[in-house]
Amino acid sequence: MRIAFLGTPDFAVPSLAALIEAGHEIACVYSQPAAPRGRGQAPRPSPVQAFAESRNLAVRTPASLKEADAAQAFRALGLDAAVVVAFGQILTPEILDAPRLGCFNLHASLLPRWRGAAPIQRAIMAGDAVTGAQVMRMTPGLDEGPVLGSTTLRIDALETAGTLHDRLAAAGADLLAKVMQTLAAGTVVATAQPDEGATYAKKIKPAEARIRWDRPGRRVDRQIRGLSPFPGAWFTVASERGPVRVKTLLSTFEDAEGKPGVTLDDRLLVGCKGGAVRLLRLQREGRAPQDAADFLRGFPIAAGTILA
Repeated sequence: MRIAFLGTPDFAVPSLAALIEAGHEIACVYSQPAAPRGRGQAPRPSPVQAFAESRNLAVRTPASLKEADAAQAFRALGLDAAVVVAFGQILTPEILDAPRLGCFNLHASLLPRWRGAAPIQRAIMAGDAVTGAQVMRMTPGLDEGPVLGSTTLRIDALETAGTLHDRLAAAGADLLAKVMQTLAAGTVVATAQPDEGATYAKKIKPAEARIRWDRPGRRVDRQIRGLSPFPGAWFTVASERGPVRVKTLLSTFEDAEGKPGVTLDDRLLVGCKGGAVRLLRLQREGRAPQDAADFLRGFPIAAGTILA
């Protein structure tokens, strides 16, 4: 088919690669405009734009597809279909109706659970045992269209948003290629989403990243893993030079009791309101991430230390 691909972050790159490998004609790739990235914060193209240009594909980066000239240029592509994977813009009905067969979205949850911006993080933070990826036909409603295909993944006990992101990106790309094959053959089957069970994965706010040790240990553990590696759940600990901010990138729940926010041993077991959390991977400000043993060699935290 003749396809336009709309995507921006790393998550979308395997899907674009899968469509190319499947032999579809990629008429154009749309991505968000270059943005400040990296340590120097210099404007850089998105991962999707960089990958598309490496494959000599035409790339457009309009600030908004709502503009009349951008919408006209999209319609002029003469598309069979458009595929959207974490693009970052809301598409108007005019755009959704432009391709002959419609627009299709790869979403990283089992709809209608976790519609919206942060389904991977929210699934872990909520304690879901299972998640997945689905391809749906896009409609004006937020992630409300009929589902054309699904793949399911278990969420492991030490799963982070980063590891689940990578697994879903790969599984979703494979699913997308299969669904597009059935769409081209005219054999695709669309199933309406159920009315019950809808939840919304709101965008992660900075205030959610600070750890509250006075919460149940299982909830704290899920918060740490659900926000790893970005933005990273964090706490502060006192030092001779003042409070030091530390991100926690991996943890596990332990059935131990102790005062919330106080270390119960010298290996970073921290008391919570019900149970405790063992911190397994951490990062000080301005430093690289480290496993707990390496972190403690350079920054010891003794039993009885209060974490804030």
